[in-house]
Amino acid sequence: MAYWLMKSEPDVYSITDLQRDTETVWDGVRNYQARNFLRSMQAGDLAFFYHSNTTPPGIVGLMTVSKPDIVDPSQFDPKSKYFDAKSSPDNPRWRTVVVEFVEQFPTMVTLEMLRQTFSPDELWVVRQGNRLSVMPVDEAIAQKILAMAR
Repeated sequence: MAYWLMKSEPDVYSITDLQRDTETVWDGVRNYQARNFLRSMQAGDLAFFYHSNTTPPGIVGLMTVSKPDIVDPSQFDPKSKYFDAKSSPDNPRWRTVVVEFVEQFPTMVTLEMLRQTFSPDELWVVRQGNRLSVMPVDEAIAQKILAMAR
């Protein structure tokens, strides 16, 4: 099992939305490095749900990968802001996963708390200028985050 951190703006899709929906396609990732991380996820991997572009930003819950390496359907929808005219059903550019709700943490693990605890080499989300929406988390770091969250 691997650990990941996946970002979403809470006004777009929040941990509360995932809890209500139980599971969702994690669509709309349009960065090749993040897409490659999504491609490498396996069923049963755990991902921290990170609320970004909010005050304060931080980790708010946990989800699991229930269906790995699926085609991102938003790339084919001309009405979607994630539409990719250069992608085709025969040769899709964008892959993603289905994630399932595990838990919402009692308190948010804020970005500031993460910065005080981890170095940029230990946890990429604390790197200055990091805009990556999907990133791996080392198991030892993940265990520390879980302890902070619970």
